[in-house]
Amino acid sequence: MPFYHKLGKIPPKRHTQFKKPNGDFYYEQLFGTIGFDGMSTNSYHEQRPTQVKEIKRQYSVAPKIAKENNMQSYRFKGFQVKPENDYLESRKIVLTNSDCNIILAAPKHSTENYFYKNTDADELIFIHKGTGKLRTHLGNLDFKYGDYLLVPRGVIYKLDFDTEDNRLFIVESRRPIYTPKRYRNYFGQLLEHSPFCERDLRQPQELETYNESGEFLIK
Repeated sequence: MPFYHKLGKIPPKRHTQFKKPNGDFYYEQLFGTIGFDGMSTNSYHEQRPTQVKEIKRQYSVAPKIAKENNMQSYRFKGFQVKPENDYLESRKIVLTNSDCNIILAAPKHSTENYFYKNTDADELIFIHKGTGKLRTHLGNLDFKYGDYLLVPRGVIYKLDFDTEDNRLFIVESRRPIYTPKRYRNYFGQLLEHSPFCERDLRQPQELETYNESGEFLIK
């Protein structure tokens, strides 16, 4: 069932003037992944979210397919994936098709000197080992073993880990990730035979404002 969630101070009406205590304006942003037809978030910024100074070096992260049209069964020893210091470099695509990428990752360190957003796919991150905090421009969320983190495409985020011993199972989906229609009634509420319910879902509860001026890297 759709439910309304808010963090921080917001104006009583959408798309109206919203002023800071000093008289300056906050900048409103309507964020969604399917234009004006899908789910969306109305967020407010102290700095303009559209400011881009330059686009730096570009390179392909498309997977290189080792075996096309494979019919043979394989066993993947995922815990033998080599740990990497950098979060993005640790992500190893092991299976791919036109719908999704299956990724294994063993990052040792947090995304310390950059922010990240996946502009092509929704990400479902299963925490196989490790604890920490997911930081997004929509709020922060603590995570632990057994949690699934659903990050819609376009969301700017950082992953902060408590230790260097982390294991992630990631699905990059080129289609939006929703609860299956067969588990919802016509109001969108999860049905009794659904394997999960609204009580299993946690929203960001901590709003962390970044209001520092300067240059910041987004990958």
